Amino acid sequence: IDLLPPILEDLTTRGRADRPTRPWLGLYASDNDGAVVVMGLADDGPAESADLRVGDVLAAVAGEPVEDLAGFFRQIWALGEAGVRVPLTIEREGRPIKLTVTSSDRERFLVSPQLH
Repeated sequence: IDLLPPILEDLTTRGRADRPTRPWLGLYASDNDGAVVVMGLADDGPAESADLRVGDVLAAVAGEPVEDLAGFFRQIWALGEAGVRVPLTIEREGRPIKLTVTSSDRERFLVSPQLH
């Protein structure tokens, strides 16, 4: 509850906090037996464009091992704001693969209200 007062005015006027947008990859992941596994992908999102696949294990972000789901997101956010390139190491079918995902602003992928 202590986090709300500093951003309350922003929320009421802008609908979100007035700070740089965090990078978004367009993937849905879950902790699974000590690993973070891709469970789904947003259609036409950055992860899908970078050839991430359901079942890929997220092993490292910028060379740092992924410990858990919350840590994975913190590692991505620490790289900068939306648009930053995110170097990932994944495991697919037991083999390590390095790839880079260019993050995006999640709001670009949300359905906007129809204005009359």
